[in-house]
Amino acid sequence: MEELFDTAWEYIHTLIQQGVITLDYLLSYLHFLGPIPVIFLLAAMTVAITKVLKKYIKTKRLVTLENDFQYWLKVREEAMRCEDREKGKTLAKNIDTAKLNKAYYDFFLEGLLLGFITFYLPVISMAAYINEAYRSERLLELFGRDHILQFGNSEPVLIGGLFCYILSVLFIICSLFIIKLMRKRNRTLKIVQHNHDGQCSEQFEERVLQQSAISRCT
Repeated sequence: MEELFDTAWEYIHTLIQQGVITLDYLLSYLHFLGPIPVIFLLAAMTVAITKVLKKYIKTKRLVTLENDFQYWLKVREEAMRCEDREKGKTLAKNIDTAKLNKAYYDFFLEGLLLGFITFYLPVISMAAYINEAYRSERLLELFGRDHILQFGNSEPVLIGGLFCYILSVLFIICSLFIIKLMRKRNRTLKIVQHNHDGQCSEQFEERVLQQSAISRCT
């Protein structure tokens, strides 16, 4: 078993080294843009990878636990709709104790483990690469300065590549979240406007029919 793990680790180590060499080679053509665009591009690529992994990697256990949690949540909601409020609260409490709490924690832990693979692992891996590839000595060699940004003159605050990467990831995630909210809001407004237009058209048709009926009677 130890020999199997050693062999697997050798393959993984070789794969990581080849990935780093390939990424260094590809990024060498973009260094003329400066360190900030390159790091922002790496952050955008990392977020894109996490989105793809989150979309396509979903275990059968997670799906089962999610369905189980949603089922018991609906049962609890039905219990809370009971006409006798005290009886409904008692039923909901029993459901929480017997099924819902366990279903929630199992679903949460499974999602957390899957989230580590689909989100945290790519982000941490890229952070480790940037921390090594764009360290102070490397920045000085590539761009002529040992930092990315500088704030202040007398006692300047120097910003390195890793900090810029984290800020870029947070900025991209927040931007995508805001865009998603705006699209959802616009979609809701369109649905409301469509329903309003439909009601107005129905009212207009009713008026036309009423007027035509009156004209026929006169």
